[in-house]
Amino acid sequence: MGHLSYEESIKKVYQGLILLGVVTLIEVGLSLFGKGYIIGGVEDYKAVIYLVGLGLIVLSLYKAYFIIYEFMHMRYEVKGLALSVLLPTLLLIWAIIAFFQEGGSWKDRRDQIQEKNAEPSDAQGMLPDDVYRLENFG
Repeated sequence: MGHLSYEESIKKVYQGLILLGVVTLIEVGLSLFGKGYIIGGVEDYKAVIYLVGLGLIVLSLYKAYFIIYEFMHMRYEVKGLALSVLLPTLLLIWAIIAFFQEGGSWKDRRDQIQEKNAEPSDAQGMLPDDVYRLENFG
C-alpha cells in the first residue's frame, strides 16, 4: 500500500474491515441456522450440520487469507517470503488435526485399558511360567 495516498489507504482499511464484518455476520447467521435458532428442526439433519461446518471452515479460511494478505502486507511481498509464512501455517493446521485424531484414539484405548485392569489376574510375577530362572540351574 506504499503507492496509495493516506486517504486511499484509510478507505482501503475501512473496506477491509467492512468485508470482515460482513463475513463474520454470515458466519454467525450460519451458526444460528445450524443450531436451529432460525428454522427449528434443522439441527436434526446431519447433512445440514456438515454443510454448515464446511461453510464455517471456508469462511474462516477466507478471513485468515484476507487478514494475512491485506493487513500483514503479504500481497506485496515476494512469492518466496509469502510461501515461507504460509507453508508452516498449513503444517500447523495438519498438526492440530493429527493431535485431535490421536487424542480420540487415546480416549478409545483408555477405556479398553481400564476394562482390562478391572479383570482379576492370576499371574504371580512378571515372567511367564515357561521361562527358566537362574535358581533352577543350581
